[in-house]
Amino acid sequence: MNYIGLNNGVIDAKDAKVSAMDHGFLYGIGLFETFRTYGGVPFLLERHLDRLAEGCRQLGIPFELDSAGLQDWMKRVMDKNDLKEAYIRYTVTAGEDILGLPAGDYHQPNHLLYIKELPHFSDELYSHGKELQLLSLRRNTPEGPVRFKSLHYMNNILAKRELSSYASAANGAEGLMLNAQEMIAEGIVSNIFFVKNGSLYTPDIATGILPGITREMVMELALATGLQVEEGLYDWEQLKAADEVFLTNSIQEIVPVTALWQQAERFLVGKGSCGSFTKKLMTLYRERTELQL
Repeated sequence: MNYIGLNNGVIDAKDAKVSAMDHGFLYGIGLFETFRTYGGVPFLLERHLDRLAEGCRQLGIPFELDSAGLQDWMKRVMDKNDLKEAYIRYTVTAGEDILGLPAGDYHQPNHLLYIKELPHFSDELYSHGKELQLLSLRRNTPEGPVRFKSLHYMNNILAKRELSSYASAANGAEGLMLNAQEMIAEGIVSNIFFVKNGSLYTPDIATGILPGITREMVMELALATGLQVEEGLYDWEQLKAADEVFLTNSIQEIVPVTALWQQAERFLVGKGSCGSFTKKLMTLYRERTELQL
């Protein structure tokens, strides 16, 4: 990533700067969206922007939806980095303000585009999946009524540090957080689903999770196929008894989980490979991405 987008411009990464008085730096007041391209076009961009706009509204950060203008800016940053496909993080910070906690709205937010090459994911990831390590760290409560995808990411970073202390991390395991009520919440960078007796289950937003864009799309795809979908409160024992488990995020799409870890104890999920329902949803999701090509 040699070039970064800053306030609709494209500059050398080493020259990209925001003020020390930016409340994104002082207080973590800012939001971001992460997504990827297919055929050079960002996938589900409108949904990401809608979530970002709502978060900005609640934080008092001015934000105008301009999908066409943003896509033009993204293309300029991609071209400057010589990328045909990309991993994109779009960040909006509150901008400069006083040293202290303002009660009013912000006026001059900063917009940044971090764009890099898409990571390579092997076919084995989607056939044999990855493993899921139960963490002792609990998911913190949301900042507002619904969790923001905010610049305050300490809970996730601490979870990542805990995950690194387990042997499963060496094999690329994801970490799973429960909430304070011991209910399944989400992964460090993913939402979680499980299948039991032909029905699909995922933690309710009330558990404090981020309402993921890919999570939303997967539920829509499942309902369209006639699969029963339930959002609710589920514990670790229910996850251990699941027929299939999978994770979702915008970059990796849908990833099967083939084993669960509790401390150093390992539990196999299903037959230890991608299950039939997960495989079907993966196919449907990829067909959906192809519609924009």
